[in-house]
Amino acid sequence: MKTHQDSMPHGTKLLHDPLRNKGTAFTEAERDALGLRGLLPPHIHTQEEQMARVLENLRQIDDPLQKYVALAALHDRNEALFFRVVCDNVDEIMPLIYTPTVGLACQRYGHIFQRPRGMFISVNDRGRVAEILRNWPLKAGIIVVTDGERILGLGDQGANGMGIPVGKLSLYTACAGVEPSLCLPVTLDMGTNNETLLADPYYVGLRRHRVTGPDYDELIDEFITAAREVFPDVIIQFEDFANHNAFRLLEKYRDRICTFNDDIQGTAAVALAGVLSALRVKGTRLADEKFLFLGAGEAATGIADLIVAAMVAEGIDVAEARKHCWLVDSKGLVVRSREGLAAQKLPYAHEHAPVADFPSALKVLKPTGIIGVAAVGGTFTPEVLRAMADNNPRPIVFALSNPTSKAECTAEQAYQGTDGRALFASGSPFGPVQFGGKTLVPRQGNNCYIFPGVGLGAIACGATRISDEMFLAAARTAADEVTAADLEQGSLLPSLSSIRAVSVRIAVAVAEVAWRRGLAARPRPDDPLALVQSHVYDPHYRTYAERAPAA
Repeated sequence: MKTHQDSMPHGTKLLHDPLRNKGTAFTEAERDALGLRGLLPPHIHTQEEQMARVLENLRQIDDPLQKYVALAALHDRNEALFFRVVCDNVDEIMPLIYTPTVGLACQRYGHIFQRPRGMFISVNDRGRVAEILRNWPLKAGIIVVTDGERILGLGDQGANGMGIPVGKLSLYTACAGVEPSLCLPVTLDMGTNNETLLADPYYVGLRRHRVTGPDYDELIDEFITAAREVFPDVIIQFEDFANHNAFRLLEKYRDRICTFNDDIQGTAAVALAGVLSALRVKGTRLADEKFLFLGAGEAATGIADLIVAAMVAEGIDVAEARKHCWLVDSKGLVVRSREGLAAQKLPYAHEHAPVADFPSALKVLKPTGIIGVAAVGGTFTPEVLRAMADNNPRPIVFALSNPTSKAECTAEQAYQGTDGRALFASGSPFGPVQFGGKTLVPRQGNNCYIFPGVGLGAIACGATRISDEMFLAAARTAADEVTAADLEQGSLLPSLSSIRAVSVRIAVAVAEVAWRRGLAARPRPDDPLALVQSHVYDPHYRTYAERAPAA
């Protein structure tokens, strides 16, 4: 009979298998049973000792990009140790494997490239996408796919955008315990219009301008069809597609497959979670608030849509709820009389005279909250912040653009500009701020509070679709995890150190929506929490051999 040990790779093959490799932590019994004797130095380290060594070396590096490279190399050789380092040091490591460092990593991707991770599918591969996906050696449960056209606030990064799916899927495992073997990053290389990349000898993608129109849509459709054929029941997350494709692709596929767009729906949920926490501080209801968005793309309209959904759930008419959200784009305030508005902006194009810019709109509308998602750094100026403070006892100020260079303001600027009264969240991490004899601790409005738990819940219940109601449930759950002590220090989101527990609770809430709406392939068990926890990956080492074989 074939045993688990028989199916294990042996010797150097095992040491080169990142899903099973334990390096110097292989025991004496494992070294004998798995052909490792002599291939490792004799001393056996614990995982804790290995982690300490990783952190010692990492902390000697000054450059965040080089830290990213070092962590990627660890990920490539020992996934359990990588995720143990991340999980046990999440505040320190997350900014290195995701925002803000991942933005620079994408820009420099071809220059720091060492080893491929995930799958690259190009427009030259049309007609054989399913064949290519079968080259992946594992059963994918979640695919994060990008076409690289709108990476963070950095624009078109082409195939270099692979850093985003890789980073997102690392967060699925680190933040929610999704089994790493289920995670497949995919980049669809449609070309790039970034002339700097096209002239870069180290660029890894196709040297051509982007395809558009039917050729683009045909590759997307072939990929979706092939992914569902090769990996039945896979969840597909769209990531960092440009506005002109993101909305229409979500609408095209959301009722056909299990899919979502994190830039639209995940961003909306984490922003709403922050808003709900802010309301606890203010003692107000959503219906008492008016939000002015700097930006009118995926993030802005996604957040506005979910705020409206939350208001409707509280009994407010949808038309009335939309009047609480206003958008400012590059042409000024979005108003009904403007011609040629994109479809996603129309629900928030209200009857109003044209207003030229954001500061003018702020002066006219007097919002209770401003939400920056336009990726234009420094746009929440001292004048903007002072106006918010003059109009509101506790102004909501969310500077959600990232990376840090694109942030509308820093935490310190937000507190300084509002006499310490701002209810602040940001897209990039900022440290504690001393103001008025008090330590204020801003929290990053990072989608990692939302999408990993949504994915875990969808896997656990076998979700057939992912709905906006699930993101509303995720937002409420995340907000419920914010303690009174968090609010007292200005934190509108839970501590990152608790993110695994938060993700598990979000997963349960998401699964409950799926069961309630008939969107789950698996029946509801008596203990949904136990079901979810049974799907959580533990980054501690597994034992492959109990004792050495007898001589």
